[in-house]
Amino acid sequence: MKRMLLFLATNMAVLLLASVTLNILGVGNYMSHQGLNLGSLLAFCAVFGFAGSLVSLALSKPMAKMSTGTTVIEQARSPREQWLVDTVRELSEKAGIQMPEVGIFPSPEANAFATGWNKNAALVAVSEGLLERFNHNEARAVIGHEIGHVANGDMVTLGLIQGVVNTFVMFFARIIGYAVDSFLRRDNDESGVGIGYYITTFVAEIVLGFLASAIVMWFSRQREFRADEAGAELVSRTDMIAALERLRGEYAEPDTMPDSMTAFGIRSGARSGIAALFASHPPLEQRIEQLRAHR
Repeated sequence: MKRMLLFLATNMAVLLLASVTLNILGVGNYMSHQGLNLGSLLAFCAVFGFAGSLVSLALSKPMAKMSTGTTVIEQARSPREQWLVDTVRELSEKAGIQMPEVGIFPSPEANAFATGWNKNAALVAVSEGLLERFNHNEARAVIGHEIGHVANGDMVTLGLIQGVVNTFVMFFARIIGYAVDSFLRRDNDESGVGIGYYITTFVAEIVLGFLASAIVMWFSRQREFRADEAGAELVSRTDMIAALERLRGEYAEPDTMPDSMTAFGIRSGARSGIAALFASHPPLEQRIEQLRAHR
């Protein structure tokens, strides 16, 4: 129920934001008697495309807390929590960012994530499984990796890339829809568009959105390499490699991170073949090799 209410509230916010922005830009209708007005269409698609990604970015922390069950540490209640808070504070100061919120989420697997709408208002959370099974050096390296994501501004950049992708998916889907509809109605002099436009646009958005997600996932994989390097610089290369080696052993257990948070965790399920193009994380073997190559 909470997830559905959050979904509806997010969509309502997107619609309201898009409506206000479209009015400010004076973008009313991208259809004219001469056909598509490409300038108006691009502006229309950009508003809706970026609205979704920016609203999601703004709500990233509360959504992450809700979907993972993360409990933010307001005041440390155990030596383990105090160590976690102190470690995040130390590494964030070293990375030159403001202290993020620190949390723990209930999961038996070893995982961690970072999110937030900017690098000085972030959340870094680790799983109970990671704190229980990793030694301090390994856990510290994982935290360094997540701090690296924050310091690199990965959440914002990923949101902007998603906005660009959304824009062009909507833009080209409507051009394809208009072209197909015009072909189907070539002997019909009626103005406007027919049902073919809406059906084709809907199908094209699904297909193009699926293909375009490979671009977003490619960037996601590249940022994992950069975050590994940041973790190596903040902690040590040896500890970062050891943490990834330990994570590789954790693949005996399924990844239970919610789908909406998979791209923000330090690990995700391994994929091969075509599926690898849509993986948010590169294989751990590649990440370990890259760290070793830059010794």
